[in-house]
Amino acid sequence: MPILLSSGFSDGPNRGGVSGTRVTGTLFGYRKGRVSLSIQETPKCLPSAVVELAMQTSVLQKELGSGMLRIALECENGGNNNNNGGSNGSSSNKMKLLDEPLWTMYCNGKKTGYGVKREATAEDLQVMELLKPVSMGAGVLPGNAETEGVEGELAYMRAFFERVVGSKDSETFYMLSPEGNNGPELTIFFVRV
Repeated sequence: MPILLSSGFSDGPNRGGVSGTRVTGTLFGYRKGRVSLSIQETPKCLPSAVVELAMQTSVLQKELGSGMLRIALECENGGNNNNNGGSNGSSSNKMKLLDEPLWTMYCNGKKTGYGVKREATAEDLQVMELLKPVSMGAGVLPGNAETEGVEGELAYMRAFFERVVGSKDSETFYMLSPEGNNGPELTIFFVRV
């Protein structure tokens, strides 16, 4: 992953009462494994959402190297929440968008598989703990040699994202680059259709 220098951003009290417009997003995964996305209100708090993406870490690195990456995660309104054929979408409409369990994933317009929302594991929380002092950056962390082998490094990229809520059925996260840095563009769309 490209190395980004630490920015001058601080975690001052510039947030609104409801999940502010700026959040921390971390993409991480073993080099030969799938990428997970963690969304946090600040780099120092617990993840508000963890989604395992339908993308290998090596593919993510390659796509980011091209300079522009668009990830769209799409779920159905009413999806698996209504098995009784009742009113369309009533359960799903009450569910927060980022609490949806299953997403069809598209990367730069191509369907890549399914993203799955999951609870943060002990390993996820350990990664977030190690990255607490990092507000923006990319690199590798020592991985779990027992399960991933000698080359079991965990790659990560952490950045601030501007969160734009279009409606209860759409949210977009735009990666913010440090001022004057022409790094890769990354946008993540969550849409309920």
